[in-house]
Amino acid sequence: MKIIILGAGQVGGTLAEHLASEANDITVVDTDTERLRDLGDRLDIRTIAGKGSFPTVLRQAGADDADMLVAVTNSDETNMVACQVAYTLFHTPTRIARVRESAYLSRAGLFSNEAIPVDVLISPEQVVTNHIKRLIEYPGALQVIDFADGKAQLVAVRAYYGGPLVGQQLRQIREHMPTVDARVAAIFRRNRAILPKGDTVIEADDEVFFIAAKTHIRAVISELRRLEISNKRIVIAGGGHIGERLAEAIESRYQVKIIESNPTRCRYLSDTLDSSIVLQGNASDKDLLVEENINEADIFLALTNDDEANIMSSLLAKRLGARKVMSIINNPAYVDLVQGGEIDIAISPQLATIGTLLTHVRRGDIVSVHSLRRGAAEAIEAIAHGDAKSSKVVGRMIGEIELPPGTTIGAVIRAEQVLIAHNDTLIETGDHVILFLVDKKHIRDVERLFQVGLAFF
Repeated sequence: MKIIILGAGQVGGTLAEHLASEANDITVVDTDTERLRDLGDRLDIRTIAGKGSFPTVLRQAGADDADMLVAVTNSDETNMVACQVAYTLFHTPTRIARVRESAYLSRAGLFSNEAIPVDVLISPEQVVTNHIKRLIEYPGALQVIDFADGKAQLVAVRAYYGGPLVGQQLRQIREHMPTVDARVAAIFRRNRAILPKGDTVIEADDEVFFIAAKTHIRAVISELRRLEISNKRIVIAGGGHIGERLAEAIESRYQVKIIESNPTRCRYLSDTLDSSIVLQGNASDKDLLVEENINEADIFLALTNDDEANIMSSLLAKRLGARKVMSIINNPAYVDLVQGGEIDIAISPQLATIGTLLTHVRRGDIVSVHSLRRGAAEAIEAIAHGDAKSSKVVGRMIGEIELPPGTTIGAVIRAEQVLIAHNDTLIETGDHVILFLVDKKHIRDVERLFQVGLAFF
């Protein structure tokens, strides 16, 4: 595909990296020449310096025959105008824009071809808020992903010493939990992927990805690790967009405290939120944390825009007795450094957002794409179409489908039913198929599986 990306920041740069490795024709536009030079040196892409909403700049970037425009600059207005220009002057088929301000997002009918022609709206803050909310709901999970409107979930957990399944073969899951159908889709051991088979033995410290119907998730987590007490007290450092949205989403079910240094923002938060307690101060102020009984907190969340401040306040909170700490970290180089040590979960906003973008780049009828293990693996929800003649999957049992190397089918969702994948599961037209890819080299082969042959038409 020929794709123009406006904005070479964290999200734009990460997206360019993902897509350039998949043989797409990528052009990145930004006003910051230094950023562009850095991207151009690392990746096989074109770069153009200029303002992305200008028609001349878009034409120079190849908007005349581009398949897609992805506007992810720091300015909502630039992103919206760029989509308008691409639609009106260049008839670009797909236009994606990042819009952060909720003042725009809360107006129905604003984003349509008759008004502002944006096909897909991305709000990173909302994506990250949902991601954190699911981690709070499932103590012990490293990542929780919804499929088919939440009917099935893919969950990553770290297997612990003393967990019932550690040292056991995977086939024994069925014996331990005869009433629960779950499937281990992949295991990462010392950062290497292992494709699970019946005789694979789970070791302590393995990162295990499993898929099950939503109602069975807690039961499976408890098999892999000691069940953690459910969360009650939550302390949020940083009352920005994400801190505010998260507090709003969870304050009815948890005791929430927000620490924010800006007095004006504090006043705004205490007026807007219902039951959350807003404290003015610095999250790395030891006395404040002690005074607010951080040792009784179930989760400490560092959600400011400053990576270093997030890391330091998380380390301090953990040292002072917070049971679990999570931190937003924008710099991808830091994520691997800190996760799993003192900081339990490092959240990368751009990797959480990237899946939304990848969904629209994939060929075939792909409903959702999720980046796993910081981009190393991918989970895909695809819809099977056609019949036995025109499709490579419909009318076949899973054991008969020639899957690309490193790919497993985890589950099939048919209407309200969640069918965990077994070799004799038959795929029907209209089924939502959940696939797990350990090696992204083969992404094109997976797309081809779900593209309907000409015989169908």
